Parts: sequence; structure tokens; C-alpha cells
Amino acid sequence: MDNTTYTDMAKACQLAETHALQLEGESLSKARQEAERSGLRQGSAAQAGLLRFMVRTLKADSIISVGTGAIVEALQLVAGLDGAGQLTAVDSSARGITIIRRIFSDLNDQEASHTTLRAVNTSPAAFLPRLNAESYDLIVVSGNASNYEPTFEQAHHLLKTGGRVAFADMAGVASGEPDKPQAMKALLGQIEEDDRFETVLTSLGTGLLVACKR
Repeated sequence: MDNTTYTDMAKACQLAETHALQLEGESLSKARQEAERSGLRQGSAAQAGLLRFMVRTLKADSIISVGTGAIVEALQLVAGLDGAGQLTAVDSSARGITIIRRIFSDLNDQEASHTTLRAVNTSPAAFLPRLNAESYDLIVVSGNASNYEPTFEQAHHLLKTGGRVAFADMAGVASGEPDKPQAMKALLGQIEEDDRFETVLTSLGTGLLVACKR
């Protein structure tokens, strides 16, 4: 690719992100600001919007969000459930879990939502093996590099046939961990070589990899 092509791609990404931020609405914008004031860096608005879209198009009713203070992603997943189903939020950040629980409680009070939240402050390696097999439509992973491989190890066991696992920040830059880019590169190869999944890597946000269980 020449420099013009890269510039055009960057402009397209900027357009998508700016537009998604404009569409977030007041409550989601406030949640983003609160999380970032608490030191919890939030991911791409365009990416979170795509995840909400995936929930609806999958007609998902059971989702796992593995993250490190991924407040905006979690709330967009809840929005995609349209007041039904269940979100299981697994977060090694106590602050993230506290904010998710409080905002979720406020949403339920305001909107009479019947979505169930199960929010746990622990690591995916400790918690995911305890969940029921083939019970989930979508798993979303973001945050610290330590979240990714343990989640992928359990993904095939936990997902229904045709279920998806989405890995955010495949460029490895969002969390600020110096070793994350190399870890994500290794994980990409591992996932693409696994014939139990069909995969696609996109440039949305800081790189979104989606794998579908065959």
C-alpha cells in the first residue's frame, strides 16, 4: 500500500469513531467520562457500537464480557440485549465492576429492564471454567493481555455452535502494556490456526478479531 491508501484508511477510521461518539447519547457519554476519570481507559466507540449490533443480529441472550474496566463495551452489550437475557461481566478491576453494577442498577430502575447482570471481580482463568458448556452466544475480550489466552482456551467449550468470540485491541496498544502487542500477535496466529473457528480481523478501533465457532 502507498501512503495515500493508508491516509484514506485512517480518515475512514476517524469518521467511524467520530460518528459513533456522536451517537453514544448522554448516559453512555457520562459513563465513558466517569470510567476515564477513575483511570479506566475506554475502548473505541465504533467498536462498542459494532458489538451492540452483533448482539442484536445474533439474537443473543447470553453474553460474557471479559475486560479491565470496559464500561462502555459492557453497556453497549446490555443495550443490544434490549432488556432481556443475561450479561456476565468478568473484570479483574474492582473499580470497573463497581461502576458497571451501579450504572446497570440505575438503568434497570429507569427502564424496567429484565436483563440480568452477573458481575464478578476475578480473573477469567479462575472463573470461566466454572460456567456451563455451550450456553453462550457471544464472548467479548478486552483490557489486560492476561485476559485473552485464558478466555480463548474456554471459548469453544462455552459457546453455542455459531457463537462468536470477539477480541478487542489486537494491535495491543489500548492498555498501555509494553508486551501486549507481541502477545496479541502470538494469539492471532493461535486462533487463526484453530480449525474449530472461522475468523476475521478488522481494523475497527485498535483491531477487532472475531472468531465464529464452527
